[in-house]
Amino acid sequence: MASVTENTLTTDILVIGSGIAGLSIALKLAEEHKISILAKGSLTEGSTNYAQGGIAGVLDPFDSIDAHIADTQNAGAGLCDPKAVAIVASHAAESIQELIDLGVPFSKDSIENEIENRSNPDFPFHLTQEGGHSHRRVIHAADHTGQTVLKTLIERVESHPNIRLLPEHITIDLIQNKRRNRCIGAYALNQTNNNIIAISSLFTVLATGGASKAYLYTSNPDTSTGDGIAMAWRAGCTVGNMEFNQFHPTCLYHPKDRSFLISEAVRGEGGILRLPNGEAFMHNYDERADLAPRDIVARAIDQEMKKHGVDCVYLDITHKPAKFLKSHFPTIYERCKKVGIDISKEQIPVVPAAHYTCGGVVTDLEGKSSLEGLYAIGETAYTGLHGANRLASNSLAEGLVFAKMAQQSIKNAFATQEFQREDVAPWDSSGTTEPKEKILVSHDWDELRRVMWDYVGIVRTNKRLKRARQRIRNLQKEVDEYYHQHTLNRDLLELRNLVLVAELMVMSAQRRKESRGLHYNLDYPHIHKKPKPTFLKPKFK
Repeated sequence: MASVTENTLTTDILVIGSGIAGLSIALKLAEEHKISILAKGSLTEGSTNYAQGGIAGVLDPFDSIDAHIADTQNAGAGLCDPKAVAIVASHAAESIQELIDLGVPFSKDSIENEIENRSNPDFPFHLTQEGGHSHRRVIHAADHTGQTVLKTLIERVESHPNIRLLPEHITIDLIQNKRRNRCIGAYALNQTNNNIIAISSLFTVLATGGASKAYLYTSNPDTSTGDGIAMAWRAGCTVGNMEFNQFHPTCLYHPKDRSFLISEAVRGEGGILRLPNGEAFMHNYDERADLAPRDIVARAIDQEMKKHGVDCVYLDITHKPAKFLKSHFPTIYERCKKVGIDISKEQIPVVPAAHYTCGGVVTDLEGKSSLEGLYAIGETAYTGLHGANRLASNSLAEGLVFAKMAQQSIKNAFATQEFQREDVAPWDSSGTTEPKEKILVSHDWDELRRVMWDYVGIVRTNKRLKRARQRIRNLQKEVDEYYHQHTLNRDLLELRNLVLVAELMVMSAQRRKESRGLHYNLDYPHIHKKPKPTFLKPKFK
């Protein structure tokens, strides 16, 4: 049973994060157990809510699991774990069907689309094709898939009697029984009253998303501060492939709206990247031109911007009728219209921006971390699926599939083992005071993101990485001292996490002596014949 007092809470399973991965596993486990879901803001504040494109899965009889596997591995630049890829490609369709059964209103095929998508007349939903995919296999809800899926999942968790929702609760750290090497809960700050609660749980699931907020320009919401990765590292868990940070090629470049994503699906439906003079350029970089994987497209845009001294490039979808654009991309159409761009008549100014963390907490194929009782799923985890670069629309699929894998693992554990709840000590805040000023936190936030953008971006060098490491270490010392002396708030906790994860990114980048996928180092332009993932293990474990 779940119970709560002012400063303590007990629950069977603690889920940290309220995106597609966290809500999915909560719903599955709630049939038999008491679940508590922590969200550091509102339930809709995570990256899932901003996912436009869709969910990749083999839903067309002329497509195949082998083709999805091949596309994923090709995008991952030879660094994907074949077993993880096979699991997601094999189970994505059934996970999508579960969403359909829950009532998610995916876009249906319209009359004008029937010629494009007639291969499965019994399948009523429209499938689109995105960069790196060899088939139309991305199911979507117009251009607001994540928002639509999240709305349905939230409706279900809000009405479930076995699920306790705790919005506005930011997790501080995991609680461990170090003798048993087991996670037994977490401490969380209730932001509505500033109380810190100690949560006792039999299993804990990290579903906290990525860390793209480490960069000055990002498509992600403010929640993407690497919380789960940082907490797991401090608890002694191994992290993997943190050097691979995906930059989405096409974010809107406009002074009034600099963090709005222009979906991959725009290029999937025929969008062409052009220079300011109207010249298309992607065919010079890859035979797939505008449908090349994201790492190739982002580097190409970056190179063209530097070569020509321009602030942005342009995405041209004006050859499509306005009716088609309003139907397929209503969110993008209206958002661009608000800043004075009619995408049916004008090209969209775009630039790359940090978008997805391909590395994370190392797990097995059931979502288990190296700390007993702790699981990690979704963007916060490293399963090996994405390798050196994520294939478009595999992220939501991964969250769904590994939520299922982790749920089955936890279910089996309950069926085969006896678990005894352990008491957790209350949070000790003695010796801390209210900060007299908060300028250090805001200044360090800004400096960290600029350092990462300037030195650990799309193109790197050994010298840039060394400079970044030195500056981040200085920031860590400042933030750590401030953390131990003052009472806690969300900005401080997020900065503490992000400065740690940023260092892990740099450390991993320094270890990779080649250029592969999302990691491009001018000092090591070659590619190793036998690539290996980058694993970092805490020395203090």
